Amino acid sequence: MIRKSNGYKVFLIFNYIFLFVLAVLCIFPVIHVLALSMSSSTAAASGKVVIFPVEFNLKSYKFVMENNQFLRAFFISVVRVGLGVPVNMLLTVLSAYPLSRPKSQFRTKSLFTWFFLITILFSGGLIPWYMVIKETGLLDSIWALVIPGAVPVFNVILLINYFRSIPSEFEEAAYMDGAGHWTILWKIFLPISIPTLATITLFSLLGHWNSWFDGLILMNNPEKYPLQSYMQTIVINRDPNTLTERDLDLLKIVNEKTTKSAQLFIAMIPIICVYPFLQRYFTTGLVVGGIKG
Repeated sequence: MIRKSNGYKVFLIFNYIFLFVLAVLCIFPVIHVLALSMSSSTAAASGKVVIFPVEFNLKSYKFVMENNQFLRAFFISVVRVGLGVPVNMLLTVLSAYPLSRPKSQFRTKSLFTWFFLITILFSGGLIPWYMVIKETGLLDSIWALVIPGAVPVFNVILLINYFRSIPSEFEEAAYMDGAGHWTILWKIFLPISIPTLATITLFSLLGHWNSWFDGLILMNNPEKYPLQSYMQTIVINRDPNTLTERDLDLLKIVNEKTTKSAQLFIAMIPIICVYPFLQRYFTTGLVVGGIKG
């Protein structure tokens, strides 16, 4: 048993207090948005809502779920995640494995390593990025939201370092049994890389779900906006011309503040549902993948 000093005990107390305050500050905006979305329009407009709903009702959620623009944007984001995350993971794995091999197995390793490194240090700028996407015919399509970011270099680096940390004895034993690179990758490396794979999956999922700028730039038709791009247009700069007669009639019943809060909370639900399942791998995958092998 290690005897804890008084100074250490004081440190633990202040540490717990600090982390508790930090957690409250992080979760308070979410609770406030949820309370607003479930309050009456009068209470929300008068600023009475803080943590608990005032004059509880679900009219704002009914308004949002009957909003075809919101549902369409939500569906586009789901499709984007369904396409983007598998593409990211596949290309990340196929890039990380050869770059984790020694030079004796991959002679041009340095060339490709510098190629990936340059993409982190330098950028061609917004206009060349847009022109490349336009000239390749991706503009105004779902693939414009997937292909330009198909190889997340940071995730590749994390996976490279994790692959390097795997004992070479596993690979040598597999070679002696006649296994090739594909067998080693899919049957040895990937099954023991679950923590790092879960971590980069979470990064990829968050990146696609929360991205809004590329949707505004690459989609000429607002009907093709992903959810976060659509949310940006209504939260930051709502265009009255996009409101239909039905929307104007319903806004007399529900407050714009409550409807925005309802949409914001619904947009958070997928991440809130997914994160707990991947969070237990997050620390292990990030730390192990971040250690240089």
